[in-house]
Amino acid sequence: MAASFRALLRRCSRWSRCFPSALSHGRIPAGRWQQVALGLGATLAAVPITQHQPTSLNHEDLIKRAVTLVTDGANTFLSQTTLALCDALTEYTKAIYTLISLQKIYNDQSGQISEKEEDAIWQIIIEARVKMKEKQEKYLSFETKWMTAVHLSETAAGAAYQTGADLASVAVHTHIQMAQSQVGEVKQLALEAENKLAKVQVEEINLKGKEASVKGIQRTAIQPANDEEIPEQYLRED
Repeated sequence: MAASFRALLRRCSRWSRCFPSALSHGRIPAGRWQQVALGLGATLAAVPITQHQPTSLNHEDLIKRAVTLVTDGANTFLSQTTLALCDALTEYTKAIYTLISLQKIYNDQSGQISEKEEDAIWQIIIEARVKMKEKQEKYLSFETKWMTAVHLSETAAGAAYQTGADLASVAVHTHIQMAQSQVGEVKQLALEAENKLAKVQVEEINLKGKEASVKGIQRTAIQPANDEEIPEQYLRED
């Protein structure tokens, strides 16, 4: 096959030298040149081209490829749920601090503002509490999905290890640890905010108790005596 191909190349080389000069002297008509070119193309097309046949994969290799797809999907699922959960926790934390600020304003102004102003502040506080509750429910929903993603990733990592795809298994475990670390940091901030809110609410309860005590004392002080004490000598009969 190699010898025939070299012979074809030599013929092509001779034609490339002869045809231009022959055409310039008018010895080969243009139509004949086209016929020769077509013949050369047909000759080249007849040369067989050896194609490389891919080697067939065994069952173990196919299983490894399949489990790699599973681990890639699990990693993507975990990444998306981690991002969603962190964003939801951040929004929840912001809502808590908003409520803390409003609660502190109310505590500081307690006893110094009119009932109308107090009612207005309380209305804003109630709206902030409703918003905080909505953010809390949203983050709890994403947390459930995130825990499912973690469990799925752990299962995928175990499957990869059993099939011999050690690198894929290690990659999934690393991804799980990173996701847990990110969620843990954001959740810690939310817990700190919840503790601060609890302290502010305790201060509110204490202030309410003091105000109630003061009002009770004031009512007792201004209440008229119903029964005046009568000296004993006026009660004796002569």
